[in-house]
Amino acid sequence: MKMKLFVSTIAAALMVVGCKTSTHVDKGPIKATTFSFLHPGPLPEAAFTENRQQVHAIIHQAIANNLAAKGVQAVPSGGDVTVAYLIVVGNNATTSAINDYFGYTADAAALADKAHKAYTGGAQRNYFEAGTLLIDIVDARTQKVLARNVVTRPILRNPTAEVRQARLQEAVNEALANVRFKR
Repeated sequence: MKMKLFVSTIAAALMVVGCKTSTHVDKGPIKATTFSFLHPGPLPEAAFTENRQQVHAIIHQAIANNLAAKGVQAVPSGGDVTVAYLIVVGNNATTSAINDYFGYTADAAALADKAHKAYTGGAQRNYFEAGTLLIDIVDARTQKVLARNVVTRPILRNPTAEVRQARLQEAVNEALANVRFKR
């Protein structure tokens, strides 16, 4: 119960953080029938790159599933909107931001810093690991952020591929639950 309350507190703090960053987020339905993901350019090679790419593939599929159900189809590039997402993972002491598909903006750095403060600044003394997924829907022409949503979950140790996929789909569905599109 305490862990659930703590993770909810982190998510609430990050939702407030998302509103207080320098990026203005427009409100209301989004006019789009297609989307593409932010293209990060060449990704750095690291020891965990293979696992990272698997997680990105699952997140991409989860977002594509969610948006397809709303009538917005994925295209390789040049969609009406761009989907960008930031992953922050952490525990009581440290956090890491994975911005491969979010971009390298001051906003990404500010959000990661706020997540670090939310993860490490509480009174929670029991060890925990949590992951936060922040998803932006961006107008492809103007670069205005049309929607920003965040969800935080405890991290499971060694989940099966099916469990990982289901949990990420649930997280994406929750993050995009209030995003509306119009044609």
